[in-house]
Amino acid sequence: MTTPSQKPQLSFWQIWNMCFGFLGIQFGFALQNANVSRIFQTLGAEMDQLPGLWLAAPLTGLIVQPIIGYFSDRTWHPTFGRRRPYFLVGAILASIALIFMPNSPTLWIAAGTLWVLDASINISMEPFRAFVGDQLPVSQRAKGYAMQSFFIGVGSVIASMLPWMLEKWGVANTAAAGEVPDTVRFAFYAGAGVMFGALLWTVLSTREYPPDTLHAFDEAAPVDDAALDAQSALRQAIGWLVAGAVGLGVVFFFGADAALPRELYLLGALAVAYGVLLLIARVVTPDNGFAEVIRDVQRMPETMRKLAVVQFFSWFALFCMWIYTTAAVAAIYYGTTDPTSEAYNAGGNWVGVLFAAYNAFAALAAVFIPIMARRFGLRVTHLINLAFGGAGLIAIPWLPNENWLLLSMAGVGFAWASILSMPYALLSDSVPARKMGVYMGIFNFFIVIPQLVAVASLGYLLKALFDGSPAGILMMGGASMLLSGLLTLRVREPQYTAAPAASAH
Repeated sequence: MTTPSQKPQLSFWQIWNMCFGFLGIQFGFALQNANVSRIFQTLGAEMDQLPGLWLAAPLTGLIVQPIIGYFSDRTWHPTFGRRRPYFLVGAILASIALIFMPNSPTLWIAAGTLWVLDASINISMEPFRAFVGDQLPVSQRAKGYAMQSFFIGVGSVIASMLPWMLEKWGVANTAAAGEVPDTVRFAFYAGAGVMFGALLWTVLSTREYPPDTLHAFDEAAPVDDAALDAQSALRQAIGWLVAGAVGLGVVFFFGADAALPRELYLLGALAVAYGVLLLIARVVTPDNGFAEVIRDVQRMPETMRKLAVVQFFSWFALFCMWIYTTAAVAAIYYGTTDPTSEAYNAGGNWVGVLFAAYNAFAALAAVFIPIMARRFGLRVTHLINLAFGGAGLIAIPWLPNENWLLLSMAGVGFAWASILSMPYALLSDSVPARKMGVYMGIFNFFIVIPQLVAVASLGYLLKALFDGSPAGILMMGGASMLLSGLLTLRVREPQYTAAPAASAH
């Protein structure tokens, strides 16, 4: 048996080019995060409807990411390689959706367009995580993911500030009832061009290892195909079916009396659906792609299982922030809850600046994270940065004025950069190259699942626990982020090995 060799280290500019496309991906993602709730409210959505309207995004990711990961693992084109065809297709589709989104004539069309937009971004984004694992040795992956965080920060700064900057340049920031302001529309048009251009740069400026060469570099232990016996698989299937059925029953029989949100039906239905999928996977042929993905989910490496919990609580905190920051800032610092008012739109623009600020701090943090990782290790580095972010979210309702919110965003920025890099670096030596795409897609479930939980629960918690105050949701998000940092200490550090010097390929 041949011992796997180590990938050669890449130069700074090689890593730069391979990560540059994330500038465009995050440009689109930041426009979505900072403005979609604003678009929904402009088209008539109530505040407690916002989580449900965001439902398209997590459901899309849950379906698209493992599918794209599975097929990208099996794709090879002599010119466009393995992952880059997906970068290009996703860029084209997302650019079209970005142009259409701010022109949605009704609320339901805007919600449907969000579905298309999120699916298209996922087509490009999911293979990017695997791309770093494909191209870099374990010892450089923290640097590669930190470089992605840098471009995420830069792209998000510009995208989040665009409506505010356009207003300063004289573009109208208000519109008739039911119409999206020109500041938002023009920002989305610019985002379409940036996303397509940045991804095209990475497609044209990078090369990929052919499959045989890539597998010869494989640094992770192979997944044990016999790790899950038939009885264990059956018990898992039955467990999910029972849990989902019980959850659906509770919501059906007690939901009206307890004023439980209808979105909880979704969580129960997903648990039942997963149980059914596990049963189907037991009876279809072993070489069936669907069955293989399901078995890969069941056989996740132990490191991934522990990181899944870390990801859940950190991303739950982020969705609390993305969904409710505009409403909280407008209510606390601008004294209004009316989305058609001039004060509310001024608050919305300031939130765009704040989101730009946390992404700017994230770009700065990306420079320091590799240094911190060498000094403290990956786990403690992630804990420190998540503590900064949790404190920043908890502080949002208590600051003297809206300008002090920039201090909160500094903490959030360091947490954001760490969330985008450290979990992937911690996972780096646990996933074999032949399954890098599908396992990165599966790992992204633990970004999607907390969003589904947020969608299903935040509207209810807003009323039941916080008397309609979005500030309470932000503080709860801060506590969730602090817990995520502590849970990181359960994860083992990757084992680095020496790699050859940089080499073009």
